[in-house]
Amino acid sequence: MTHDYKRNGTSTLYAALNVLTGEVLGQCTQRHRHIEWLRFLRLINKSTPQDKEIHIICDNYATHKHPKVKSWLKYHKRFHVHFTPTSASWLNMVERFFRDLSEQQLRRGVFRSVSELEQAVMTYIEKHNETPAPFIWTKSANDILEKVKRGRQTLNMLQSV
Repeated sequence: MTHDYKRNGTSTLYAALNVLTGEVLGQCTQRHRHIEWLRFLRLINKSTPQDKEIHIICDNYATHKHPKVKSWLKYHKRFHVHFTPTSASWLNMVERFFRDLSEQQLRRGVFRSVSELEQAVMTYIEKHNETPAPFIWTKSANDILEKVKRGRQTLNMLQSV
């Protein structure tokens, strides 16, 4: 950002990544409350064949655990929600998509309004979905778990000082 940077507003992007195909379903909203999260869950429900189980991987944000969300999930049994541990967003493959979106579409962009920003996000998603590809882990599960173990040891050492 430069000294003359002007923030023209913000938007929340809800995104669901089909890990098998790499396709992304996205929705921009002005706010990040349980109301918008439920609206996105309904979009996922409508956009996914009824015979498919749906596994949602998300962070521990309060919106995702709101009583009305829990109630909705209770009646939509094909939805299974899994929460990433704190500081482990890298376990969620949609975060890789967010990184690409940021680097390839948003980082150096100039958006004069929220609607212009949202249009850029949705255009990127549409372009991505023209030739989707699944994201592939470049490390083995053992390598990843070993790195987590080393990180935990370092964190424990820092906390005991």
